[in-house]
Amino acid sequence: MKFNIKKAFPILGLAMTLGMSSCVNDLDVKPIDPRLNTQVDASKLFNKMYAEFVFEGKGPGESELDLGDAGLSVLYRLLWNANELTTDEAISGWTDKGVAEFSKNSFTAANESLYGLWWRLNFGVSICNQYLKECADYDKTMTAEAHFMRDLYYYYLLDNFGNPSFSETMPDPDPKQIKSADLYNFIVKDLEENMGNMLPPSVRKKGEKNYSRADQSAAWMLLARLYLNAEKYTGKAEWAKAKEYADKVIKQSGRTLWEGDNATTHRSANGKYSAYQMLFMADNDQTGAYNECIFGFALDGGTAASWGASTFLHGSTWDANMAADYPQKSSQAWGGNRTRVDLVKKFISLTDLNSLDSWTPETITKAAGDDRALLYGDNADGNHGKKDRKYTNDDIATFADGIATTKFTSDRSDDGPTAVSDQCDNDIMLMRLPEAYYIYAEAEAREAGSEVTLTEGTRLINEVRKRANNNNLLSSYTLDELLDERAREFYFEGLRRTDLIRYGYFGNSNYTWQWKGGVQEGGKFPSYFNIFPIPQTELGTNHNLDQNPGYAG
Repeated sequence: MKFNIKKAFPILGLAMTLGMSSCVNDLDVKPIDPRLNTQVDASKLFNKMYAEFVFEGKGPGESELDLGDAGLSVLYRLLWNANELTTDEAISGWTDKGVAEFSKNSFTAANESLYGLWWRLNFGVSICNQYLKECADYDKTMTAEAHFMRDLYYYYLLDNFGNPSFSETMPDPDPKQIKSADLYNFIVKDLEENMGNMLPPSVRKKGEKNYSRADQSAAWMLLARLYLNAEKYTGKAEWAKAKEYADKVIKQSGRTLWEGDNATTHRSANGKYSAYQMLFMADNDQTGAYNECIFGFALDGGTAASWGASTFLHGSTWDANMAADYPQKSSQAWGGNRTRVDLVKKFISLTDLNSLDSWTPETITKAAGDDRALLYGDNADGNHGKKDRKYTNDDIATFADGIATTKFTSDRSDDGPTAVSDQCDNDIMLMRLPEAYYIYAEAEAREAGSEVTLTEGTRLINEVRKRANNNNLLSSYTLDELLDERAREFYFEGLRRTDLIRYGYFGNSNYTWQWKGGVQEGGKFPSYFNIFPIPQTELGTNHNLDQNPGYAG
């Protein structure tokens, strides 16, 4: 593999992209919908902190990091692959740069996608560090956001690599390693000290000033995530604090659960969509679905193209035969990622699935009694209306071996035009309001020493289920039922690996799924897989780093 930029803290690359000049006086921060070819001024450097998450870096098809496929180098896509393909939700038939190893949990320190993930996250940290070095005194709100974005990049380094390199300075060619508990404490302290200067919580529509910028509610949600998983990072649970910050998001963020003007039980003949579907469509920044977004990234196929963000979510989960049944406004249908049978069974039993005449989103959502069951199993070979996909993942390389999902579409809910045919307009919702509902419910139960949700937590979960037109509303949910419910709500949104680890269901667990550990019927892998290895390439260039326990070299 070729790497054009040597270090994981890519000082040279950052300098080439951004330069080293100071802030300018004519800063005009526009909505974060960037396609950046950044020369240095504070505005562009500020935007680059956001753009690093969802863009290649130089433009579509041109990346600062060479992984053979520029789209594969996008941070969002790298995070998605590492945190979905390693779980019971998703599987991929692709062999790109280490992706196949995720599907069988056979990754090593030589995995190229893990190197890409490490590189991108540290590059994001470097951008934030440069902003704080060059422009910290320019605008206190922007400075607070720079702290938040650095904390977000560090959160993903903590969650994925456990004991990563760490630096608050720029440049730092050989940063020291930090223990997970120390990094956790740093992130928490940094968020708490700076979030008061972030934008106040507010729902901002597309076209309005500050649309898609992180506000205080994003910091609260990140803290809620950190506290929910604190035991993993430090050995000490923080359930009360997780509940506290989830409650702040619920009650003070100004966001509401999107129920949708066009809400129907399922996609109907008149083109209407359920509220849940509308969250992930091309006009999710215009329909009111944005009311639910705590933090995300604005994307527009015409002006902000990326092969590793919403176009990836759509293109990788569709193929040409699916598109023939459900014509899409995007020409991208790559046929790579689909569900594992273990996810399908969380919506509907295989007996009930087999009893259906067809396997379309309409028939399956109706049979499952849940709008979120956006599953598809017809037309694998061009024969419409024929349920000819396998629901099992017998052959990983074959896209039709596994039920597909139509969760991410390039269509608009009003059937209006999109910007271009080869890119999707869907905004990425990295944090949605329902996550706070589920964090509150779990933290409340665990704080009380209960194996079931309590009154308020149960009410919140039922609110989300009602939005999905699921009428099976329970008086309480066991923790395992809550974990299954999280899968139904957030599948393919990059949360599953962390959830399984928190529950003790990932490494060294009897909780299995098809192809877990490389065994078709499901096996085991060691508990040290709960964090990824430090990439070999980085160990070879930064001698301040030691490999995570259990991994070779």
